[in-house]
Amino acid sequence: MYDIEKYYQAKDVEDAVRALEEDADAVVISGGSDVLIKIREGKLAGCSLVSIHGIPALEGVRMEADGTIVIGPATTFSHITYDSVIQKYIPALGWAVDQVGGPQIRNIGTIGGNVCNGVTSADSAALLFTLNAVLELTGPKGTREIPVAEFYTGPGRTLREHAEILTAIKITRENYRGFYGHYTKYGKRNAMEIATLGCAVHVKLSADNMRISEFRLGFGVAAPTPIRCFKTEETVKGMAVTDPELYEKIQEGAVSEVTPRSSWRASREFRLQLVRELSVRTAKEAIEKASGGEADA
Repeated sequence: MYDIEKYYQAKDVEDAVRALEEDADAVVISGGSDVLIKIREGKLAGCSLVSIHGIPALEGVRMEADGTIVIGPATTFSHITYDSVIQKYIPALGWAVDQVGGPQIRNIGTIGGNVCNGVTSADSAALLFTLNAVLELTGPKGTREIPVAEFYTGPGRTLREHAEILTAIKITRENYRGFYGHYTKYGKRNAMEIATLGCAVHVKLSADNMRISEFRLGFGVAAPTPIRCFKTEETVKGMAVTDPELYEKIQEGAVSEVTPRSSWRASREFRLQLVRELSVRTAKEAIEKASGGEADA
């Protein structure tokens, strides 16, 4: 049974904002893959729901005239994975969200819900960090934009105010053009599993493919929120891809920047070992793609 006080289907973004403003206890629902579980578990029992499902302005992927890729927050994981714009320009994001749950979850779960949950294990989050994604929020005071790296304030907490709706995820051209990326998820099962650790890398090589022009390294479940390892990124910038010290600097730098904790899924020590291993594996995959020009061009 689902203990729901009332359910309101918003007609558009403005209507959803109004409904949230009128009910301080209302919860936004889109795909429902997380919210309905919390209701059934009793964590949100008796709540009111404001649905943004089916609002056209919040769905789909498009490219604007300046090359900015705009992803609607109500776009499902499956849609993102197979979208032609995503496949051509940022396929690593399509791969990352294809690691979420199983087919049923990916067909109803949305990227906006994945981000707004505020959980560090969100498969899309670390990858969006490495793309310098910007989040557009719309509320009673109008629209504002927040870099995804500043959006998370703690476990399960974000800067989104109660009456605000995430209305767009934006990735500008300079943050994907020439970059090649990869995402690696570690879990105890191959599917239907929450990440024990997630690692994302985007890399841009020099014109001769011999040196690191730009390197971005992000993690999920390596800290209370998703994170970027900015110091490590600066350390390896300019290094030759054949330098025997490259991957050592990546893994040791990453370990120095993360702050994982122990949980029933894994100990802190095991997660640190995963950081060392996955940072190297993911970086190698991204650099190999960049060297061969396979994707994210």
